[in-house]
Amino acid sequence: MKILLAGGGTGGHFYPIVAVVRALKKIAEEEAFINMELTYFSDQPFDANMLREEGVRFVSVSAGKMRRYFSFLNFIDFFKTILGIFQAIIAIYADMPDVVFAKGAYASFPALLAARLFRIPVIIHESDIAPGFVNSWAAKFAKRIAISFPESIKYFPESKTALVGNPVRSRILGGNLNEAREIFGIDSAPVILALGGSQGAQKINNVILDILPDMLSEAVIIHQCGPKNLDSVSKQSLVILEKNEFKDRYRLYGFINEDDLRSASCAASLIISRAGAGAIFEIAAWGKPSILIPIADSPQDHQRQNAYNYARTGAAAVIEENNLAPHILIAEIKKILSDKTRQISMNKAAAAFAKIDAAEKIARQIVDLALEHAL
Repeated sequence: MKILLAGGGTGGHFYPIVAVVRALKKIAEEEAFINMELTYFSDQPFDANMLREEGVRFVSVSAGKMRRYFSFLNFIDFFKTILGIFQAIIAIYADMPDVVFAKGAYASFPALLAARLFRIPVIIHESDIAPGFVNSWAAKFAKRIAISFPESIKYFPESKTALVGNPVRSRILGGNLNEAREIFGIDSAPVILALGGSQGAQKINNVILDILPDMLSEAVIIHQCGPKNLDSVSKQSLVILEKNEFKDRYRLYGFINEDDLRSASCAASLIISRAGAGAIFEIAAWGKPSILIPIADSPQDHQRQNAYNYARTGAAAVIEENNLAPHILIAEIKKILSDKTRQISMNKAAAAFAKIDAAEKIARQIVDLALEHAL
């Protein structure tokens, strides 16, 4: 059985695909498939080591962004996309897959177009409430469509669309509180976990640095700033905290691996994060209160829609990026951490929103469709 996976080269697409890969491998093991070949098409691997560990072959396929506004980069990216289409057609013809699973975004377009030309069955997954251009187009010929938010159903044919949530890696769930506190050297203080996404978010990094002098006396802060930002954030924090008696309560990481992320989320009393669908569904799976800071200029305003949709459940508070000032963030943090009743309510709302079996449901549909195609 040959399965082709396609998606953008960011954590928001990559990690859900990894979750689906692991679910596919579990099905293959349980049902004793002789062979399951997994291939990932994208313009970049995002984490080549993880792909190798999971036994997924990576094929580099050029892709250009499809901007809905005027830019000279559109001219350059047009030729990148044309190149990617030819690369995808050649690669798929050489090793014909039984099914294609795509997460959308510009990087999946060449693979989807090639799949349509070769009449290979397609399953797409939409992370956000409103679909982007690629998924809107692919929905016309996709055999099955998976969505994360119930509001997305209005954009797709209802007969072939299912609400499954966003796939979450099982390895970042669970954990032991005592072990987590030992790993991070945490005392009895509340823990704030600040996540800027896989690449790090400069505005979140800046505001976290700004609140350190005020908040470290009340909480431990575990901060993922992004690998590229680690050096600059580390230097700034050393200056800011030089004479702070609680400076040991600040834990700074460029990237937090799966095991440490499981422990950090287990210990956390509150999560501060961007509002990508991947981040929201991970936070919900952790069952933790959160403060979401959506990107102000995300495509189709995805992050704001995601954030407010999730906040309406009672699981999160939202601070608009334009309002992201240190005193506002501090006030919101204190409001949540000082109210145990609200924390419990937010925990319950998050857990109720979570759909931790999304990867398994999608994997099962991929396998079933591949088997149908093989008949």
